[in-house]
Amino acid sequence: MKMRRVVTVLAAFSALLMMQGSFAQTSSLSSDKIKNTLGIQGNGTQGKEIQTEEELDFSNMENYVLIANSSKDYPVTPGDVYRLAYAAGTSAISYLIPVDSTYTIRISNLATINGEGKTFLQLKKQVEDIVNRNYPMGGVQFVIYQTAVFQVTVKGEVSETQIKKVTALTRLSSVLKTELTDFASERNVTVVSDKGVKKSYDLYKARRNGDLSQNPYLRPGDEIIVNRYDRKVTVTGAVERPGKYELLKGENLNELINIYGGGLRDRADASRIEVLRTLDVLDRSGRKIYLGKNAIEDNYELLNYDSVYISDYNELKTVVFFEGAVNSVTELINSQEGDYEISSATSFENDTASDTLRTSNKTAVSFEKDENYAFLVRKYKLCFTSNADLKSAYIRRGGSIIPIDLEQILYNPDFYSDQIVQEFDTLVVPFKQYFVSVAGAVRNPGRYPYIPDRTWEYYVGLAGGFDKDKNTLNSIVIVDTNNKKCRENEYILPEYTITARTNSFTYYFNKYAPVVTTVLSAISTMFTIIAVTR
Repeated sequence: MKMRRVVTVLAAFSALLMMQGSFAQTSSLSSDKIKNTLGIQGNGTQGKEIQTEEELDFSNMENYVLIANSSKDYPVTPGDVYRLAYAAGTSAISYLIPVDSTYTIRISNLATINGEGKTFLQLKKQVEDIVNRNYPMGGVQFVIYQTAVFQVTVKGEVSETQIKKVTALTRLSSVLKTELTDFASERNVTVVSDKGVKKSYDLYKARRNGDLSQNPYLRPGDEIIVNRYDRKVTVTGAVERPGKYELLKGENLNELINIYGGGLRDRADASRIEVLRTLDVLDRSGRKIYLGKNAIEDNYELLNYDSVYISDYNELKTVVFFEGAVNSVTELINSQEGDYEISSATSFENDTASDTLRTSNKTAVSFEKDENYAFLVRKYKLCFTSNADLKSAYIRRGGSIIPIDLEQILYNPDFYSDQIVQEFDTLVVPFKQYFVSVAGAVRNPGRYPYIPDRTWEYYVGLAGGFDKDKNTLNSIVIVDTNNKKCRENEYILPEYTITARTNSFTYYFNKYAPVVTTVLSAISTMFTIIAVTR
């Protein structure tokens, strides 16, 4: 008797091993064999209709099977194929169970189960309980062998009605990624089941709040209707999440700012709210509506296409003006939560002198109360062009002129200015063009590029040399930018002017001799006439 029991157990164990081997072998079938089992021809695609979270790829269907087996909420779906394997005494039982549209699942000759409305894990537990009751030593295994592929219809506010192939792992938002029109609503998407049951979903809540109940898995035969939105408005300025939002019925300014916009920023000025309204106005360009702080509490009503702007206290900061050899601050400043910083992406350090003179510029710069000029200038150092004469800068305050050495401020870290910035100051930065002017008795007078450590002879040579008919003894006058005379043996600096004197006797003689001769001839003729008439 004991020997018979041992033989029986060994036989059952052998059958179980055979079943495991068979299961492992069939579980590793190639994707081509899986497609043949499902009756899918070729690659099973029809253009761009087949999509899940990404485009369906039938060459990697095993990946969908792995995801489905590991998902707690994967639903039993018509088109699924399950594999049931267990040991019945000494025999290994292993076969595939397809799920049809009736959801009827036959468990050998043991039972029939209706899988409609169940997740796979719920069905799995029910199947394993049935087999274990009949074959306690059966070692039952029940897994997904192939996930279903089915069709859904998408219509409404889409470019065109489409029929898409999806899997039971495809969520609603996945089929609405690229085909929406400009008027499509993401707050009101209707899904009609194959039984005619209608449900509406809010994809914004799913995207913003992670509410997956608003982004359900699709089911066979679903018809997706994208409805048209009622109101879409824009909020910009001092809110945490500026953007364009679709408002639901009853939602207005309060919800737009505090819910959709994430609330006001710390420096927001709620007493200065601008609404640009383009709907229900006679002027095609729209009209501005100015609201106070109470408008948020009163939940001011918004219309479709309204654009709301929340002002910032930083816009009310007092300013000084930079004038002269400066760049526009607008191109250099990025606002980061009320603090102004120079953008490192925009640099004017490589702004070199050219043959054309730069034009003067004037730009407004905001500052903090009691701010020192040294800190202000260093903060906006990229505003100054390479043509700026930093040492000659000055502050124009009312009728006063206050010299300030910007070169010391920018390049001497220990330098501290005693000048405090005051409202409506003008910091004037003169130009220092890197040219030398050559004028007077030379062949080609003009402006020539500055070269360090050169004397006047170099620049006169560039001008073609002296005009010998006008100049003798190489006589010149050199003046600096302040029109002060300089010595001839000094090196020439930028913006110096070299004037070759016109001091030739023959030049002046030839110039004025005809005039003198004419005058004398006229006088002689006059005296001759007088003498004759007497």
